Amino acid sequence: MEAVFSSKYYTFFQSDKERCFYIDFGQKVVRLSFCQLLALRQKVSNIRIEDHFDAELNTHGFEILALCNKEHLFVLNTLEIIDLKELLVGAFSMFEVSLSALV
Repeated sequence: MEAVFSSKYYTFFQSDKERCFYIDFGQKVVRLSFCQLLALRQKVSNIRIEDHFDAELNTHGFEILALCNKEHLFVLNTLEIIDLKELLVGAFSMFEVSLSALV
């Protein structure tokens, strides 16, 4: 397993041998296929951070994130959501750099 990208709260790993990805959420490490990773990226990108600052839309400032067909459930605060967004952007940027180096 090779660390691809790290943020303040999370670390993203890639396993070439197992052909999967891992995200270390601190309290739990989640194994993801590429399709699951794409689904996670879509879910996280659809979270509107602006709503966390509007008491009518998100009174507590938390998001409930279900991963891998509800196999994993996380309750994340605003800072953790922002950090997860940064982690996924950084990880996919590293993929693009790796792919451009191969061409």
